[in-house]
Amino acid sequence: MREVRGSIPRISILSIRTETKNTMSASKTLRKLEVVSPVPADIDIANLVEPFHIAEIAKELNLSPNHYDLYGKYKAKVLLSVIDELEGSGDGYYVVVGGITPTPLGEGKSTTTVGLCQALGAFLDKKVVTCLRQPSQGPTFGIKGGAAGGGYSQVIPMDEFNLHLTGDIHAITAANNLLAAAIDTRIFHESTQSDKALLNRLCPPNKEGKRSFCDIMFRRLKKLGISKTKPEELTPEEVKKFARLDIDPDSITWRRVMDVNDRFLRKITIGQGPEEKGMLRETGFDISVASEIMAVLALTTSLADMRERLGKMVIGNSRAGDPVTADDLGLGGALTVLMKDAINPTLMQTLEGTPVLVHAGPFANIAHGNSSIVADKIALKLVGPGGFVVTEAGFGSDIGTEKFMNIKCRYSGLTPQCAVIVATIRALKMHGGGPEVVAGKPLDRAYTTENVSLVEAGCVNLARHISNTKAYGVNVVVAVNMFATDSEAELNAVRNAALAAGAYDAVVCTHHAHGGKGAVDLGIAVQKACENVSQQLKFLYSLDISIKEKIEAIARSYGASGVEFSEQAEKQIEMYSRQGFSSLPICMAKTQYSFSHQASEKGAPTGFVLPIRDVRASIGAGFIYPLVGTMSTMPGLPTRPCFYDIDLDTATGKVIGLS
Repeated sequence: MREVRGSIPRISILSIRTETKNTMSASKTLRKLEVVSPVPADIDIANLVEPFHIAEIAKELNLSPNHYDLYGKYKAKVLLSVIDELEGSGDGYYVVVGGITPTPLGEGKSTTTVGLCQALGAFLDKKVVTCLRQPSQGPTFGIKGGAAGGGYSQVIPMDEFNLHLTGDIHAITAANNLLAAAIDTRIFHESTQSDKALLNRLCPPNKEGKRSFCDIMFRRLKKLGISKTKPEELTPEEVKKFARLDIDPDSITWRRVMDVNDRFLRKITIGQGPEEKGMLRETGFDISVASEIMAVLALTTSLADMRERLGKMVIGNSRAGDPVTADDLGLGGALTVLMKDAINPTLMQTLEGTPVLVHAGPFANIAHGNSSIVADKIALKLVGPGGFVVTEAGFGSDIGTEKFMNIKCRYSGLTPQCAVIVATIRALKMHGGGPEVVAGKPLDRAYTTENVSLVEAGCVNLARHISNTKAYGVNVVVAVNMFATDSEAELNAVRNAALAAGAYDAVVCTHHAHGGKGAVDLGIAVQKACENVSQQLKFLYSLDISIKEKIEAIARSYGASGVEFSEQAEKQIEMYSRQGFSSLPICMAKTQYSFSHQASEKGAPTGFVLPIRDVRASIGAGFIYPLVGTMSTMPGLPTRPCFYDIDLDTATGKVIGLS
């Protein structure tokens, strides 16, 4: 949240801490903050705080220098070997933060996630790690701005968090585009060479004049059912099957990526150079975080698992209708090499000195919108029994939390004890029938003056999010992210509605204005919810039912009465089922602004028929994603992007204007 939160008294964090039990002795990295009102811009707050050296944060987590690689003074890559070393130790409590259906302004999930962790670590004397996604530079320079939290609940250094960080997104971009280049190059060479010539070039003679298969080629041979170990042993039919992928250009789903919002690259024509012999093809660019490689990074559980997932990524089909993978192109190993450092999560810190693991940043529409499994696993071991790991799920809980439970938790084997749902009076008023909320335009008076009936009407949205999330077997705590214009009567209405809908607790929070102190009550509620959970994790659907049945189960959770599949969707479902992919979980690509497919449908709509326009697959990542409506995977820049405000103070070297 980046709005000024009204008039709040100047409060010294030092004086607050002396009123609590002596937590300062428990950690050397708890930072003394002093908050002011009105709340300054996020970057101004971040620039006023000198971060601790990251080695000090690591030491608080009992990490030795052998457990991480330094990336400057304030960032470090935590090595996966930590998981193996702590294999026998217990896990901490696992908490996911989702939200109600948001306005275009966002309701403060990241800010709440950070504020909750600052409360747990700096005020409640708990060992805690925050796990967040790495933001894309597209929104940072576009219209949304950064994603480090806001106000006095932020990850720092804020500029490094929102920009290059440790280069993970750049590694994904390089790997993705290497694969894209390999696809078109393979089509080109197959079009100009015989089967025998292809084999001879794929398996060139060594110094002794002997030809051999390289290691990755045995993966393709095994896939084809060929057990021969020498190229000269292949029959002419086997040579053709092995050497000629025969990719159908119309089936290619793999696109190039870049981490910039550039609407003019959404659709391009390639192959126009004279050397390409007229091999024109229409394709396009996605933003880097929409790459399947990003989704793979987030869902992988080990280096070996990442190697297998990258190799299994399907880029299209052969003309015979068989899936063509990165390993078929000989690229799985090279992709893993490009990603070998990116698999390690990045250690950072909050404004109040609590540790943060930043890792992966998959799109929350076409992918699962959650940070990585490996970061969560490392964090749970580091905090140990009684500690807390808090992670955020993208968009409303109908998208982010649903995918967290049904996709991420399936692959990780981890079980959350508590789910936080972030709500604002502003969003509830919108769902109760309030005027349209538009980013960049002043709020209507309905949102800045008391209107309890509008809030109560909008609580139907909150109630459905609560009931859906409770169905997974976790305790639900509602965090009401308070604004200065919210009245006590409105806040009480939300709390009453949340408890009536089955929430374990509902707490008003002021962490944007007060940092961890403003989320202490939320921290206490989350602790109690974790300690008193009574059920095991329940999934929304079983993996052994059909693709259609899984889609229908998710649609029912939205409030739909049925699902309508287009002819294209039916065709794709049949193909994926025939290819053996029907046992994968489902990752719905749907608007975040409504339970339904229509962004204008607020509240908790029911009885609608959910249209499935198309169905696609991320086989390496491990999910099928149905498209509900049109999903843009390359955002565009607005007339007045955020980059107008971003500059460098050349005297101090500080970034200014980053929001």
